[in-house]
Amino acid sequence: MKHEHKLRFGLPKGSLQEATIEKMAKAGFNITVSSRSYIPYCDDEQLEIRLIRAQEISRYVEQGYLDCGITGLDWIRENNSKVHEVGEFVFSKVTRQPARWVLAVPESSPIQSVKDLKGKRIATEVVNLTRQYLRKHGVKAEVEFSWGATEFKAHELVDAIVELTETGSSLRANKLRIVDTLMLSTPRLIANRSTWKEAWKRQKIETLAMLLRGALEAEAKVGLKMNIAEKNLGKLLESLPSLRNPTISALSLEGWVAVETIIDEHVVREIIPQLKAAGAEGIIEYPLNKVVY
Repeated sequence: MKHEHKLRFGLPKGSLQEATIEKMAKAGFNITVSSRSYIPYCDDEQLEIRLIRAQEISRYVEQGYLDCGITGLDWIRENNSKVHEVGEFVFSKVTRQPARWVLAVPESSPIQSVKDLKGKRIATEVVNLTRQYLRKHGVKAEVEFSWGATEFKAHELVDAIVELTETGSSLRANKLRIVDTLMLSTPRLIANRSTWKEAWKRQKIETLAMLLRGALEAEAKVGLKMNIAEKNLGKLLESLPSLRNPTISALSLEGWVAVETIIDEHVVREIIPQLKAAGAEGIIEYPLNKVVY
C-alpha cells in the first residue's frame, strides 16, 4: 500500500550515523543503509531518509530540501539556521557527555586566556562560532577554516585551535591545553518552519520525537518486579525510588502482593540488596524499549 504523505528526514552521516540509526531502531523505525544507494531503506513508507553530513543538515532543513533532521546545536548555530527546534536528544544519559567546542593551545604556549589571542591565528571548522566568541570578548584575531587535523596545526601552523571534544583526552594526547570552552552541544531534532505549520507533517514529527525520546529515556532505566508479604509492603515502599507510584497487585497467595516499578539502572545494584532485606522475593530485573511519559 502506497502512502501519499511523505516526510523527508535527514540523519547525520559519519561519526553519529551508527548511533542515530540504532536509536531510531529502538524508537521502532528500522533503517538499512546500502553501499549501492545513497537513500537508505526505512520500514516506515511515510519516511524518506537522507544521510547528510551533520554540518549541512540544518541548512537543508531551513531551505526545505529536508522536512526535519537530527544535528548538533553547534551546527545550527554555526550555520545561523532559522529552523524550529523540536527537542534535545542526548543519545545516552549514562555515558555521553555533551560535546564541547574548546579553545586549545600547545602546552608550552604563553596564551592563558582569550585576551592573549589578539593578532594571533586560529584554525577551526566552526569559523562563525569562533568569530562570535572573539567579538564577544573584544579580541581581534585571524580565524581560518580547517578541514581537520587541527591538533597538528596547533604546533606548527597556527597559534590556537577551536576543536570539538567530549573528554579532552585526544587534546591531552597531542600535548594541547584547553584554555576555554566556547559552547556545549547536544543533538537536536529540528524542523523546517513551513513544514511545522502543515498538520500531517507536524503530527508525524511529534510522533517521531515522542518515540525517540521514549527510547532514549528507556536506555538509562530498567523494570523491576518482585513479590512481598503485605505486612512488609510499607517498609519496601520506603526504599523504592520509583519513577511513578509502583503498581501493586494481589497474588493468589493470601497476604502477598506483586510490586512492579521502573528505576534508574545505575541504582539497581544498590537497591536489590535493600529490597531483599525488606522482605522482597522473586526479584526480576528486565530491560525496557521505551518509556513514554
